Amino acid sequence: MSDSSQTNLDALRQMSDDDIDYTDIPHLDESFFNRAELRIPAAQAQFLVRLDPDIVKWFQAHGTQYQDLINAALREHMTTH
Repeated sequence: MSDSSQTNLDALRQMSDDDIDYTDIPHLDESFFNRAELRIPAAQAQFLVRLDPDIVKWFQAHGTQYQDLINAALREHMTTH
């Protein structure tokens, strides 16, 4: 990160909520949130898989690249069935 970016982040961290100017942001009322929908980009959707905690722990115990190991196990199952 550049020095100027770090300086900007430091300045933001020092701001209080009262110092933030919200005048250029439209107010979002209850009706906005009632109509809102969660949309997950397709590139991210591939990572939304529910796994039991013990399964994740087992893969994590076999290396830091445990997500790659899970993918390889699923691919092997897919190609053999």
